[in-house]
Amino acid sequence: MNANGNSRPLIIPALGNIYHNLGELSETILRVIAGVALIVHGSGKIVNPFGATGMVEGLGFYPGVFWSPLLSVTEFVGGILLTIGLFTRPAAFATMIILAVTIYFHGIVQGQGWSGSEKSILWTAILFFFVIRGASSHSVDARIGKEF
Repeated sequence: MNANGNSRPLIIPALGNIYHNLGELSETILRVIAGVALIVHGSGKIVNPFGATGMVEGLGFYPGVFWSPLLSVTEFVGGILLTIGLFTRPAAFATMIILAVTIYFHGIVQGQGWSGSEKSILWTAILFFFVIRGASSHSVDARIGKEF
């Protein structure tokens, strides 16, 4: 096993320590950037939580007055929780479900295919990573010593 925690030998063995030392930091950076992006994306919705009522009803989620605020809170609060690493897995799961629905919305309902749902697919994959992996030691979950 090399310094990267991998059983495959590295082409440049000297890089093993760098990979090992920066692996957890890179996960933290990805989690924080994803969380901040969700906060920014959800901030417009949180100030007008009923603004997406028509859109969610157009997707078949009735009543829209229930689903639209839920969408707003999930994106905004989920982004905050993901950023600080608190309840990381449930926050990532809830936002991942929303992003999976946007894959359907852009790819199928609006007929945009891959090009319309590409960002949502990428976001869903990132969030799935945190559903499975949880937060790193640079998180509130790690500080309190418990996670889902």
